[in-house]
Parts: sequence; structure tokens; C-alpha cells
Amino acid sequence: MAHRAVTLHPVIAHPMRFWLWFSTGTPTRRWVAVHRKHHVYTDGAGDPHSPVLFGLHRIFFLGYWYYRREAQNAATIEQYGANCPNDWLERNVYEKHENIGLILMLVLDIAVFGIVPGLVAYAVQIIWISLWAAGVINGVGHALGYRNYDTTDASRNIVPIALVVSGEELHNNHHRWPRSAKFSMKWWEVDAGWMLIRTLAAVGLAKDIYVRNRRWKPRKVELPDALPEEHTVDPTGG
Repeated sequence: MAHRAVTLHPVIAHPMRFWLWFSTGTPTRRWVAVHRKHHVYTDGAGDPHSPVLFGLHRIFFLGYWYYRREAQNAATIEQYGANCPNDWLERNVYEKHENIGLILMLVLDIAVFGIVPGLVAYAVQIIWISLWAAGVINGVGHALGYRNYDTTDASRNIVPIALVVSGEELHNNHHRWPRSAKFSMKWWEVDAGWMLIRTLAAVGLAKDIYVRNRRWKPRKVELPDALPEEHTVDPTGG
């Protein structure tokens, strides 16, 4: 959504928008705006959550709060939140009641697991999301790891096998090619997010896909209209 790297069918896009609100309390437009601003000012003055500016320990442990603080900045949302969903759900539920999602997740955890286990499950979910999405990617991804590209920022590929955060671990690749839906760039790099997008595209649930900032088209195997004459088979057996 932030980079227009892929267009998802509403059957996929709506649950993703709901899960963002439900698990982080963040409407789509705010999440997108903060991420776009990060790409404009990456690791420089104006970056909302750079470990270069604020220190790795702060972003690693408090990255979610840096993200959320910027998400409350009306000027950021106005400037960087264009071309985002603006339907009834976004305007009247996600935007107006951003914290209701977190409350509903807590209620669901307690209803499913009971009070004490439910509170534990809720704590694990909150810590897991904020630690990986904000702390690891926005923190470690700009401090530790290897680089395929000499970008002007401090972005790093944390590990070549990007499974836990669906490809975001290949963060230097992402900053070199921000519109690319495929984060893996070397043959030995694995991008779980790209695997999912390819699967969705195969069944018609993803389109307008970009790779290395260019429109991507799947390779087609061209079959001949007919077999060469010497390879034809007489169905009568003659």
C-alpha cells in the first residue's frame, strides 16, 4: 500500500487492513504515511524511527511508540497519506476508533483462553508485533547485517532467509528498490512474502506487481501450435 508495489483483491486487502487495526490500533492511512516519511528522510533528520538518530536500543525496545507518535502527527498524515483506502470502514471505524481494535483483541483472547492465559496471549501478541515489525526491522534493519547495495542510508539485510517477517528482513534490498514487491535479489536469498504474492497472483488475487520498481510479468512457456510432423502419432495405429 505504501509503495504501490502490488494491488490485492479486496478479499485479501480487507482482512489485512482489519488485522492492522485489530492488532496494532493503527489505521491503514497512518501506517502508510509514517512509512513513506521514513523513506523520504531515511536515517536523517525527519526520519520518525531511525536508530541512527535515536539509538538502536530505543528503537529496538520502543520502536512501536516512535511509530505511533508519528502516526498522531496530522501534518504527516496529510502530506504522506495520499491514495489510501477511504471507504466507510476506514472513515467510521478504523480512523475514529483506532484503539477499539486492541480492546477487541484483548476481549477475544480472554474469551478463547480464559482470563490469565488470555492476558498472557495478549501480551505475547503485542510484544511480538511491536518487537519484530518496529524493533527488529526499523532498528536492527538499519544497524546490523549485510548490504547488497550502497544506498545513502544505513539499511541492512538482517538475514538472507527472510521468513519470520515475510521478506522485510531483506531491508537493504527494500530501500534500494522500494516499489519492488520482491525483496530477495540474490539467488541465495529467500523471501516468504514474494512466495505469497506469487501464489495470490496465480489465483487472480494479486495484480499490478512490481519487481525492482518495474512492472512484473510472469514468464510464460510458449507451446507450439502442433507437434512437428515427425513426432505426430496416428491415432488409428497405422
